[in-house]
This record gives sequence, C-alpha cells and structure tokens, in this order.
Amino acid sequence: MNPECQSLDAENWMRHALALAERAQREDDEIPVGAVVVDADGNVIGEGWNRNIAEHDPSAHAEIVAMRRAGAALANHRLVGCTLYVTLEPCAMCAMAIVHARLARVVYGARDPKTGAAGSVFDLLADPRHNHRVEVVGGVLGDEAGGMLTRYFRAKRGKA
Repeated sequence: MNPECQSLDAENWMRHALALAERAQREDDEIPVGAVVVDADGNVIGEGWNRNIAEHDPSAHAEIVAMRRAGAALANHRLVGCTLYVTLEPCAMCAMAIVHARLARVVYGARDPKTGAAGSVFDLLADPRHNHRVEVVGGVLGDEAGGMLTRYFRAKRGKA
C-alpha cells in the first residue's frame, strides 16, 4: 500500500478511535481514550475505550479492552498482522500487552509525556530485547486527541 493511502487509512481509523474516546467520556465519565484493532484485511475485530473506573479494573485501558475483544473475535491470544489505533500513546502495561499479543503495528494520536511507552518516556515497543517487533506511528490526529484530553482534565479540575 502506498504511503498516502496508508496515511488516509490511519486518519480514518484514528477518527473511529476518537469517536470511541468521546463515548468513554460521555457514557462513562472515563478519561477519553479510545482504541480499535483492525485485521490485515481492514476489518474491525475489537474496539474499546477506557473502562478502569466503571469496571473497577486498573487494567481496563482502551487498548486492553480492544485487544481482549479482538482476541475473542479471533479465538486467539495472538493478534498477528493486526494494527491497533489508539488516541493516546500506550503506557508500559499496554505496550507489553501489545508485544505479547504480537500486534504488527500501533498507531497513536497524542504523545504522553508522563507515562508514554512508545517513545515519549519509555520505548518498550522498540526494545531490541523483545522477540517481537512492533511498528509504531505516532502523532496521527495528535492535536485532536490531545485537545480532547486537555478539555476533559480542565473540566474535571473546574478550569475553563
């Protein structure tokens, strides 16, 4: 696939993830992070948004929720050839789940300068000690994704 088409696909899938992030905030009052897993043929096989608070589960990040659903859809714990689109750079927990799931690619929106594990603070996805490599593309619709998070936290803190 040529880079221009791949870029358009990434933006389209990131818009899907942003819509899921909006649902996290609107439906569950969760931090607005959304994720979608797409197989090699371009089919959605898993999606999710942050569910930590609603499920009383510290591991229920958007990426984990989407990967769990993708694994169930494939009846496999390996997501070989799949791409994860997520509105925020994965944390260390999610990054290692991504490696263990054998995802081919991660595309994220906003960088996370506090806990990002795809290059911002840590670079777990590119660590050469792993037996699996994950392609990483960051910053896709990053301003939109970052703005959504900024507005959420400002509203929570009572700031305009």
